[in-house]
Amino acid sequence: MSITTLALILLVPVLVWRIYSRLKAQMQRQRSIMSRHYTGLLVFAAMILVPAASLGDRPYALLALAGGALFGIILGMLGLRRTRFSENDAEAGYWFTPDPRLGVLVGMVLVARLIYLGIEIYMNQGSNLPNPRFSDSPLTTYCLGLTAGYFAAYSAGLVRWRLRLRKAIGTM
Repeated sequence: MSITTLALILLVPVLVWRIYSRLKAQMQRQRSIMSRHYTGLLVFAAMILVPAASLGDRPYALLALAGGALFGIILGMLGLRRTRFSENDAEAGYWFTPDPRLGVLVGMVLVARLIYLGIEIYMNQGSNLPNPRFSDSPLTTYCLGLTAGYFAAYSAGLVRWRLRLRKAIGTM
C-alpha cells in the first residue's frame, strides 16, 4: 500500500466529517433573505437543466436525473412542511429553521457519491481504464437530481412564503 493510498484512507473520513459539520451548521435558524432564496432557486435549477441538456445520448442517465429531481422536489415539499417559520415581527426580520435531518441527509447523498467517484478515479490511475465522467452513471445523475431538486423546491417554497407575507402586509 502506497503512502498516497494510506493518506487517502485517512483523509476521506476527515473530509466527510467536515462536510457533514458544515451542512449541519447550515441547517440552523436562518434569516430569510430574498436574494439568497432566488439565488438558490436559480443555481439548483441550473444543476438540473445543464446536465439534462447534455444527456440526450444517455437516456438512462437522463431518466435517473429526472427521477431524482422529482423525488427531490417531493422531499423539498416535505422539508418545507417540517420547517419552522418565524414571522412575528417584520421589523426584526423573517426567520426560518429548516428540518436538519432531511437537509443533511439529502446533501450527504450527493457528497457520498462524489467521494465514491473520486476514489474510483484514483483507483483507475495507472490502468488503461478511462476515468468515469460525472454523467456516465445513472446513480450519480440520480443523486445530483435528488439534491438539486430538494434544494430548488425548498428555495422556491421560501420565495413563495415571503411573497405571501408581502402580499398579506400590503392588504393590511
